[in-house]
Parts: sequence; structure tokens; C-alpha cells
Amino acid sequence: MRAAPLAVFALILLAWHAAVVAFGIPPYLLPGPATVGAEAWAHLGELVRASAVTGAAALLGFLLSLGGGVLIAFAFAQSRVIARSLWPYAVFLQTVPIVAIAPLIVIWSGPGFRSVVLVTWLVGVFPIVTSGTAGLTAVEPELLELFRVHNASRWQTLWNLRLPNAVPHLMAGAQASGGLSVVGAIAGEVFAGYGSSARGLGYLILLTSGQLKTAYLFAAVLACTLLGLIAFGTLTAVGHAIGSRWRDPA
Repeated sequence: MRAAPLAVFALILLAWHAAVVAFGIPPYLLPGPATVGAEAWAHLGELVRASAVTGAAALLGFLLSLGGGVLIAFAFAQSRVIARSLWPYAVFLQTVPIVAIAPLIVIWSGPGFRSVVLVTWLVGVFPIVTSGTAGLTAVEPELLELFRVHNASRWQTLWNLRLPNAVPHLMAGAQASGGLSVVGAIAGEVFAGYGSSARGLGYLILLTSGQLKTAYLFAAVLACTLLGLIAFGTLTAVGHAIGSRWRDPA
């Protein structure tokens, strides 16, 4: 299973190298993979530090998205009036481009880590809300009627019926939100930044693109991709572990 993706990756690198050599593309337009690798190795320490800064903002934004999204989904599942009243605004916030909202967040909250986390939260919360609401409401009517017959309270129904049914949906939403949180953190850094004392990957992308350090820019983009893959892979593994444990408590 792993051989096929690795083979495709090797073919991409070969085609990339062949195109650069065959067409004589200048390095400032498209550096070869060997040049990008050498640049990444030369700036490995700074790339690791920037990835840690961006990863911290992405992690905190994701945790806020998870907590806030689950609470909003609970409210939507418990009251149709609340869901019908607030759902259009949730969709509106998701459809507005983040590049349009991020400058406003920076103006209101100021530049730095807090604004980056707010942008990350805004990007990552919607998948949690949609998946959580779907899981909490997609309960078989017969089971709901059974809980009513036994005079179960609203809280008992939520905890013992709706929440277990929503776990797979929430895991899927968390995987999507985790990847989007990395994107949101990088986008937030482009607008909010941290200053010279703490450079995230978004800052490095702006810096290297402005100075036409294309090989370093490619290395920063690859670091962003790796960070997103780590987030998605971690959440996928956690989701599988929780799902299997939920299906087989013993």
C-alpha cells in the first residue's frame, strides 16, 4: 500500500527535475528538487521552529473549534428554533473568504498569536458544527420513542443516545477541522504575524516570496504540507482508536 504513493512521489520528483533541466528554467522561477532539499537542510532549524509556532496556533485553534463546535451542535440538536435562527449565520461565516475576515480580526484583536488563533478557530469550527449536528439529530425515531416511554430526561437522552450516535460524525468533522486549522493558522500568520521574535510558516512564506528566495519558499510550503499531514494522520489514528473502543468497550 505504501509503495504506490512513494513510486508516484519519485516520478513527480523526476519529472520536476527533468522539466527544470530540459527547459532551462531559472531557479528564481522554479528551482529543482535537489536545490529545494539543500535549502531545506540549510534552514532546517528555522523551519522546525516556525513549524512549532504554527503548530501551536493550529492546535489551540483546533481545540477551541472542537469545544465550541460541539457546544453549538448540542444547542442546535436540542432546539429547532435555535438551529433555524442561527444556522444561516454559521453558513455565512463559513462562506465569507477568510482573506476578507482576517484583516478585520487583526484590527479588532491586534496583531500576534491571539488573532492567529481566532482566524484558526473561525476556519475550523464549521466542520465540527455540521458533523456534530448531523450526528446528534440522525437518531432513529424508535430509539427516541423508547427513551420517552421510559421517561428519560433531555440530558439522559443526549448523553446516552444522541452523543454515542454522533461520535463517528464528530471524528470525521475533527479530521476535516484539523487540516483546516493548519491552513487557518498559516493564513492568520500572513495577516497577523508574530514579529521577528516568533516566526511562523506564514511569516516565512511572506518573507521568502518577497525576496524571491524561491527554493526557501518551496521548503516552507513543504513544511506546511508536512504539518497538515501530521495533523490529519494524528486525528485519523485517534479517530480509529476511539471508534474501535466505542464499538468494543471490552
